[in-house]
This record gives sequence, C-alpha cells and structure tokens, in this order.
Amino acid sequence: MKEKYLLPAMAVGVFVGTAWGWVGGEAALSTAWIGDLFLDLLRVLVLPLIFCSMVDAVAGLYRMGSFNRIVGLTFSWYLATTVIAVTTGLVVVSVFEPGVGVSLGGSSAPSVPTTSVQNIVGSLFTDNLFEAAVSFKVLPVMLFALVFGLALSSAGERAEPVRNFFGASTAALLRMVHWLMFVAPLGIAALLAAHLGKAGGGAAFFAEVAAIGKYCFCVVLGLGIHGFIVLPILLKLLTGRSPLRYAYNLGEALLTAFSTASSSATLALTMDLSKKRNSVRSDTASFVLPLGATVNMDGTALYEAVAVMFIAQASGIEVSFGGQVLIVVTATLASIGAAGIPQAGLVTMVLVLEAVGLPADGISAILAVDWLLDRFRTTVNVWGDAVGAGVVDAHSEDVLHGPV
Repeated sequence: MKEKYLLPAMAVGVFVGTAWGWVGGEAALSTAWIGDLFLDLLRVLVLPLIFCSMVDAVAGLYRMGSFNRIVGLTFSWYLATTVIAVTTGLVVVSVFEPGVGVSLGGSSAPSVPTTSVQNIVGSLFTDNLFEAAVSFKVLPVMLFALVFGLALSSAGERAEPVRNFFGASTAALLRMVHWLMFVAPLGIAALLAAHLGKAGGGAAFFAEVAAIGKYCFCVVLGLGIHGFIVLPILLKLLTGRSPLRYAYNLGEALLTAFSTASSSATLALTMDLSKKRNSVRSDTASFVLPLGATVNMDGTALYEAVAVMFIAQASGIEVSFGGQVLIVVTATLASIGAAGIPQAGLVTMVLVLEAVGLPADGISAILAVDWLLDRFRTTVNVWGDAVGAGVVDAHSEDVLHGPV
C-alpha cells in the first residue's frame, strides 16, 4: 500500500469496524485479538522511543543553549491550554445542565490510590529502571532520559558517539512505526468492532447513550470547541500555519488516537508525522511530544470537568464559584497524572470528585459510554500535543535548533 492511500484506508477501517461491531454484536468479539495485537505492537515501541528520542533531544538542546527556553515554552503551553479546556467544559455543562433530572446508579466507583505530595514526587523516581519500564511507569523513564541527556551534553565530545547512537536508534524506531502503519486499518477496524461488540452491538449501545445523551452531547461539544476552535485559532495566531493543513498532515495519528484511546500508543506516529509532514524540528518534537503524551491532557481535563458537574447536578448539589475554581485546579492537576492509557481519566476523576465533596459512586452513571467518549478526548489530547509542538518550535530561536 502506498503511503498516500494510508489515511483513506484507515478511515475505511473506522467505518468497517464500527459497522461490524454495530451489526454483529458479540460476534464481533471474535476479531478482538487482532486489535489487541495491533495495540501491543504500538505499545512495545513507546518506551524505547521515549527514552532514545528524549536523550537525543535533551543532549542537543542543552548543548545549543535552547533547553531552558523550550522547557519554559512547553510547560507554559500545557498549563494554559489545560486551564482553557477545563474552563470551556465548565461553561458548556453550566449552560446545558445535562445532569438535571438524571438518576444516578448505585454501582461503586473505580478505586483510586491514596494521593499525596509524597506519592506524586515518589512516582518520578525508581530504584530499578527496568522494572519501571516493565510496569509501563513512564515518568521515571522520562526523568532518567532527561538527566542522562543532560549528562551526555556536559560530557563533551567524548559522548558524541553515544548521542549519535540514540539519534540513530530514534530514526530506526520511527521506521518501524512506518512499517506498522500499513496494517493499521485492520487493527483499527478490529479494535472498534470489539468495543461495540462488548457493549452488545449498536442497538444496545445506542440505548445506553440515549439514557444520558445530554451528557454525551456536552462532552463532545466541549471537546469540539477546544479541538476545532480554540487550538486552531492559537495555532494560526502563534505560528501563522494553516490549521486545516496541519491537522490533515496528522490524519493517521488522529485516527489512531481515536481507535486506540491511548495517546501513548499513538506517540510514535505523532512524532513521525510532526517531523516529516509538519516540519517540526527533530529536537523540539522529540522533547515536547513525549512529555505531552504523559502530562498534557486537554481532552481529559475538559471531560473531567463536565463529568464532575454532571454528577453534581444529578445529585442535586450546587457547586459554588469557589468550588468550580477548585475543579479547574484539581482537574488540571489530575489530568497531568493521567497516564496515556485507555480510560485512565476515570480513575483520576475520583480525585476531583473527592476534592469538591461529591459522591464518587456517581461515576457508575457514565461508565457505559465512557469507552466511546474516551476516544474523543484522547484525540483532542493528541491534537493538543501536536499543536503545542508546532507552537513551541515556532517560538524557539531557529539558530539554536538542530536539523529537522
């Protein structure tokens, strides 16, 4: 298959998978193993790519004097867009009030570990890097890669062969991603069919959506405003790029994000397309995108704000302005802690509910439709990361960057 046919083929995969899951129901589960295999193949590339690309990028940025500037721009972008996303979600849910008149179920909420400053800081470190990698604990691996890249840079010319090794490894891993994408249409179709089949088919799932349709509408509307209006406007204003062209160039990554519901699994493809098609410089993309896939979750933060207010409305609890400010703060922080894996936002949402004194059991009312909404918010997460890479790249000093 030629590369120019890949995006249409993936779109066909989305359609075929949805149709098969809708009509076939539980019979569609027979192809679930194909989707799981595709997801596993994507995930196996994630940690090696994060480690190699970050070591290479940090070493290059630090050596050329642009490291501090890019770090500052990156975190400023992530914080600003996440706060905007949460605020957008609160406005939408306050206007439409989807929880009014809805009866919450009595099922238990997902369990969530006790969280404290000590636990959060402790999650950044590990005494066994290989064990952290096996457990898919991304933050310790990223922190080690960052420090190791700085050490390589400070070691001078003697470390240049090692940096070249990591640069070559990154290129090889991205080539493997390119090969994997030629089976992506099949994997995408199988993933979507299996999820619809697990929900009982199209008719059964439609009934579940209809029960809380106003809530689903508010989530999708909020994500649409952020993804189709806010981020494109920021991209145009801050870089002068065409948002439509920028998004089209990332088409395969956005469809993969929708089908897998995992920003981490999509990371390798996002990096590859950002560099090749959107001309984001290699050092910038290799630093901004892996970090974004871990800590920048615009869509997740917006979803959590809408869900929390929906539960409050359905419970008949009025959230004050101060409570809504607290939701903005806690949803922003909780989204940073949400791993780039399917439905991680459900667990971190418990933290937001507890912070504002709302019943965590209310999550049971939205569990049935979360797998679908998860795909929309993951797509916005990946889109936000990619736009952020373009913005950071445009506002970094060109003379300090390495080659694309």
